[in-house]
Amino acid sequence: MESKLTLKLDKHVISSAKKYAKKQNISLSKLIENYLNKVTHDEKEVDNITPLVESLTGVIDLNESDYRKGYNNFLSKKYS
Repeated sequence: MESKLTLKLDKHVISSAKKYAKKQNISLSKLIENYLNKVTHDEKEVDNITPLVESLTGVIDLNESDYRKGYNNFLSKKYS
């Protein structure tokens, strides 16, 4: 079922969005619909995080370069 919606947006945002949609070969309406669908879908997924997982979030602070170095060392030892 389709409904109509009127939005008030900055003219520069509209112009940029139209150009982006054209490059993606979709309508601006479809672009906005996809975005809103994604945002509302992600919100539902966040609600499914268990308290245990939430309590563990951010416990380990991985420095990306240290993580990669450690993983490379692990692979070197494993396959040598």
